Order: sequence, then C-alpha cells, then structure tokens
Amino acid sequence: MKDAKSTRISNGVTPWCRALAAVCALALCLAAGQAAERPVGFAYDARCLLHDTGDGHVERPARVVAIRDAVEAARLQCRPLPARPRDDALKWITSVHTEAYADRVRKSCERGDAFLDSPDTPVNADSFDAAVAAVGVVLNAVDAVMAGEVPAAFCAVRPPGHHAFADRAGGFCLFNNVAVAARYAQKHHGRERVLIVDWDVHHGNGTQAIFYEDPTVLYFGVHQRGIYPGTGAVGETGAGKGEGTTLNVPLPAGSGDAELIEAFERKLVPAALAFGPDFVIVSAGFDAHKDDPLGGMAVTAEGFAELTRIVRRIADECSEGRIVSVLEGGYDLDALAESAVAHVGALTD
Repeated sequence: MKDAKSTRISNGVTPWCRALAAVCALALCLAAGQAAERPVGFAYDARCLLHDTGDGHVERPARVVAIRDAVEAARLQCRPLPARPRDDALKWITSVHTEAYADRVRKSCERGDAFLDSPDTPVNADSFDAAVAAVGVVLNAVDAVMAGEVPAAFCAVRPPGHHAFADRAGGFCLFNNVAVAARYAQKHHGRERVLIVDWDVHHGNGTQAIFYEDPTVLYFGVHQRGIYPGTGAVGETGAGKGEGTTLNVPLPAGSGDAELIEAFERKLVPAALAFGPDFVIVSAGFDAHKDDPLGGMAVTAEGFAELTRIVRRIADECSEGRIVSVLEGGYDLDALAESAVAHVGALTD
C-alpha cells in the first residue's frame, strides 16, 4: 500500500508536472531570446521528479531542479526542447535491455518495492514512469540534433543510467540512457559509429558492458580509481570484434582539471579521431567536482567546460558538431548547478 506521500505524488503531481514543464520551457525561451541563431538544446521533463529515492538520499529530485533553475538564471543561449511523451520509448529501451528486465523494473515499481536488484538502487511506485520519461527526453534530443534544430543538446534527466546493465540495475541507475541513445542514433538515424565519453567520477560499468564486444561504439571512460564499482582498469579494452573500442583512464584521488584535460588530449582525442564517430554522446557526471560528497577528485566547473570544448572539437571534426549530453552523477547541488551551467555554456561557445 502506498503511503500518504506516494499517494500525493501518484494522484496530484502528474498534471502539475506537465504544467511546470511548459512554464519552464517558456521561461527558458524568454531567457534565450534571440541571442543565438542556433542555440544549444536544453532538455528537461518534470516527470523525472517522480522518482522518489527517499529522505536524505543524494540522488534526489532537487538535482535536476537545481540545474534547470541555474541554466535559466544564467541566461544561456539555449533552446528548451519539448517534453513530449514517447510511445516508442520502451521499444528503444529493449534495444539494449532485455525485455525480461524492462518488465521486471515495471513490476517491481508497481509492487512498491523499496529497491531494485540491490540496496544502492532505491525505487518507488513512479520510478518506472520516470525512467521511461528520462529515456524519452534523450530520444527527443537525438531527434532534434539530427534534424538540425539544435547543433547539440544537454539532457537534465534522472534517474541516471550508466551503471545499468542489459539485465540488471545498479548504482542509482534503472535504464541506461546513453546506451539507448547510441542504439537509437544508429538504428533510427543511420549513424554508423558512436562515441560515448563518460567523465563521471564512477566508471560507467553498465555502458561498457553493453558495448564491450561492439566495434561500432567507442566507449571512453575517465574516472577515479579504486571506488565504486571497481571496474574500468586500463586493461579493459573490449573483446571479440569490439577489441580496442573500450578505452579507460582511471585516475588517482585528488586528480583535477589538469589531469583530466591531459587524459582527454593524450588519450581521447587521438582515439576518437582514428575511430571517426558520426555521433557523439556524453555521460556528463559532475561528481568529479572538488566539492562532491561521493567523489574524491578535484575538478572545477571550468575544468568541465574545458572537457566540453575538447569533445566539441572532436564532434566538429567528425560528426558535424552533433553532441547529445546526458546527466549522470553530481550530488552537491551548488557544485552540480555551477558545473552544468559551465558545460552548457561551453556547448554554446
């Protein structure tokens, strides 16, 4: 049985969420004005707030609210992308996740389970709908970029995704948003080679596993060595036909802007240019920030901006500038908001 809080969310928030999304879209439009001919897309859906992880949990709805408010206040040159529900979202989710897993997520949420697969992935009755909505936001962003409506887009969504495997959840993640986006770009839009750049402080083990034997997706992960989930060693380079299309750069605690920028310039750039992606996706976790409570690295907001500029150079060279960036981690609200603004601002430079 739902508690009073869950009942309020279930019975009263959905119409409110839709109205809020429309109001936020209008506000962002007004903020952007006519400052840019082709502003970067900003994608957000208030349905992502319905995923309730419980009081005190670091992965909370306030994360995307903080980003939305900060982007609006910064008056960045960005265009809000409509929060359109996707009837085909589940179809694309099951292009990377098994149908049995997707069904298990739905049933677990319907039962009111407190966790999915492990205690580090809390869920509530609305988590399945929120996770499907998050995927839909990312698919819409891919469409907008491919249609030339915006050159690039940032998706402020939750729950995050890069720890989600094809058949199980983990690390706060239900569905792997970036993996679904990569398959969608390939199968729906005909992009042959996709680059995924993951700079979250935690290794994207789910994304790596999904594409580990796939030569059409280059996964690059830079992360803190020795913390959750314990994967992402230099020797993990792919298998079978995918050998060489996984590239990991684990860094020690305390690494900051200089170390990550060096990893991008020395490792990512040559590998990406040799691979020649025709679409670029970023797993944009901001928990490598120096103030984040779950990480031990020392990246600044300007550091994230510089990483973004490097990725933009790759996209400009290889994929006509096409980039879709998707929120992953980042748990100090001030640091998260500051970093996201720097990231979106660098996409609009």
